[in-house]
Amino acid sequence: MNKVLSLLLLTVCGTLYGRAQFAPQAGISGTTAIHRSSAGIKQWAASCTVTRGLTDIADAGSGPASVGTDADATGMADGSVVSLGDSGVAVLTFNGYIFDGDGPDFAVFENGFANPANGEEAFLELAFVEVSSDGEHFFRFPATSNTGISTQVAGAGDYMNARLVNNLAGKYIAQYGTPFDLAELKGTSGLDVSHVTHIRIVDVIGSVNAHHSQDAHGNVINDPYPTRFPSGGFDLDAVAAINTAGLGLKEFEASGFRMYPVPVTDVLSLDIPGEEHVHVSVRDIQGRDLQQYDASGSLRIPMAAYNAGTYFLYIDRKSAPVCVGVFSKV
Repeated sequence: MNKVLSLLLLTVCGTLYGRAQFAPQAGISGTTAIHRSSAGIKQWAASCTVTRGLTDIADAGSGPASVGTDADATGMADGSVVSLGDSGVAVLTFNGYIFDGDGPDFAVFENGFANPANGEEAFLELAFVEVSSDGEHFFRFPATSNTGISTQVAGAGDYMNARLVNNLAGKYIAQYGTPFDLAELKGTSGLDVSHVTHIRIVDVIGSVNAHHSQDAHGNVINDPYPTRFPSGGFDLDAVAAINTAGLGLKEFEASGFRMYPVPVTDVLSLDIPGEEHVHVSVRDIQGRDLQQYDASGSLRIPMAAYNAGTYFLYIDRKSAPVCVGVFSKV
């Protein structure tokens, strides 16, 4: 009997331990949370496009989430958020591309808040994270949720343990980003982890009944549902790039090129150093070529046909690495 009891206890304890195998909440020893002031952050998302979801996906008349604007997800994490609604989507780009380097490569910030009675727990709203090298084909980080489905997570008094989730944005409280490492997606066909240009955030529908979202293992993800109010769904605060290169204006100008005015309204001017002859292409955030030029000395690019938004200037220097700058049309 004692052997049977010992075996049962070992099985139960082993199961519980296996379900709580990930990093803990911010402030707890062993956490992977990244504070917004971390010296490892090199830049913040420069543009964001949001497609809102309903405040209750089970009710077509509930209306979309409405708190915040696309711009609230750009720049440093500051508590100003854009709410995605059920299954809402945000696509972000940077003044640079993100690459697979040492440790985490970027971090996603939400506005969760801690349980004042238990630092291990917090009110969390979760989202899937996907990346792309071309703005068209996106690949999702394999997420795990061991939150269980016996009781629906609902209101602000329902707290979750961060140890039970992995590779889901929103794992950590406000001002602390959830890190993601592109090494986990290395070898994925169609994705260049050395040159990620877009990050896509997709709200998790936390219902344990109909309309639910599932993790990479088929587990139903249990997070606050329904969130039938203007700030429903995942509240995106910011996305920080850690391992990044290539497109920053400072780095662009350091190469000898000068692009102005930024942002631009009518005509974008490019000064080309020395006697270089270069091939210039203007691309949108999906990486599509819009215009191409061969130039030396200087180049003026009319902007009348361009919609407001973010664009990239790719400069093929022939005998040197391609130089890329970013600008906004207003």
